[in-house]
Amino acid sequence: MAPKITVIGTGYLGATHAAAMAELGFEVLGLDVLPEKIEMLGRAEVPMYEPGLEELLRKHVAGLEGSSGRLRFTTSWEEVAEFGDVHFICVNTPQKHGEYACDMSYVDSAVASLAPLLRRPALVVGKSTVPVGSASRLARKIAELAPAGAEVELAWNPEFLREGFAVQDTLHPDRIVVGVEGERAEKVLREVYATPVGEGSPFVVTDFPTAELVKTAANSFLATKISFINAMAEVCEAADGDVVKLAEAIGHDERIGKKFLRAGIGFGGGCLPKDIRAFMSRAGELGVDQALTFLREVDSINMRRRGHMVELARETVGGSFLGQRVAVLGATFKPDSDDVRDSPALNVAGQIHLQGGQVTVYDPKGMENARRLFPTLAYASSAVEACRGAHVVLHLTEWAEFRELDPAVLGAVVGHRRVLDGRNALSAEVWRSAGWEFRAMGRPRA
Repeated sequence: MAPKITVIGTGYLGATHAAAMAELGFEVLGLDVLPEKIEMLGRAEVPMYEPGLEELLRKHVAGLEGSSGRLRFTTSWEEVAEFGDVHFICVNTPQKHGEYACDMSYVDSAVASLAPLLRRPALVVGKSTVPVGSASRLARKIAELAPAGAEVELAWNPEFLREGFAVQDTLHPDRIVVGVEGERAEKVLREVYATPVGEGSPFVVTDFPTAELVKTAANSFLATKISFINAMAEVCEAADGDVVKLAEAIGHDERIGKKFLRAGIGFGGGCLPKDIRAFMSRAGELGVDQALTFLREVDSINMRRRGHMVELARETVGGSFLGQRVAVLGATFKPDSDDVRDSPALNVAGQIHLQGGQVTVYDPKGMENARRLFPTLAYASSAVEACRGAHVVLHLTEWAEFRELDPAVLGAVVGHRRVLDGRNALSAEVWRSAGWEFRAMGRPRA
């Protein structure tokens, strides 16, 4: 008989995981401490934009017409403990306020609430990104609190979701990593992931520390690669080189590869920045902080790119933002998402606003979240409206809608035909031929 699955925490990770588990054929019960979130999910609505997620929820949430009925949601810990054979912990692990370290309070609270109610054999599976060493500590806590004792095991199964591709990444993962201490936990997880493994997804079995390190190591590598090409963009600007051609050339080397080699205003979001900082903090606690000192420079390069875009914009409008209209295309940290957490685009917009610029922002999906975070900025209902009367246009999030804009149409509404490409995604030739002054980070002026 297939195990029954619970998902604790129904944010971005948890809601996606719960829906995907139902799609794979399991009976699933999701838990959250916020009743309003549970009510939303019960209507197959999600508080974030993620392509395909609402459709998947509608397909499986119980009580909806035509659904499989395999997915339900609750606020009751007792119901979760009674229902589940496998409990996935998918709660948030943010950066501690004023520190680099990871805030483990949500994970600790989840374990403290669930474990004392586990009176029969069960597997608790952590998916949240945590500092190395957390799983061993939590396993001891579960053994201490759970009435079923040794019959409740812990495993660590890090997530590798890309925002905008989360449903695909959950149903068809490029790898499944499980940190276990015994064969029973491995056997249960092989059953849970039998479908993707059968389709060819690699199944990597490790110990607890290695499983915890895989996620932070992967994010640190990606952040390093992004900051490397952005450092090369700085050198290219100083030497009058072209970082796009440089990236193309080195990307042909299979050891390097082409992905994540697009220079621009850097990375943001709720994962990469806080994960590399938490990794540095944990390395310090382990006495190996020197091993990760390079991540400080990775972080520094990334943050420097935002300031550099502000400087380019100020220079373009004549040295001061006072009285200047600035159109910002993009608010989210990446396309195909409504996530504005640590968004480089909004950070640049906010800096320009503080320096006296009249900033108007447009984003296809992130407007509501952006307004909540930066209520003092102006917002437009379309790219054309955002650009109306602008003295400079900043392209800061790489949405397909922006790449497909007609420079002639925008040229008819702006105050000056000046565009700065903060993502190196627009065609310099197309924009210049339409009479625009075009600049991009790490590229020649003309």
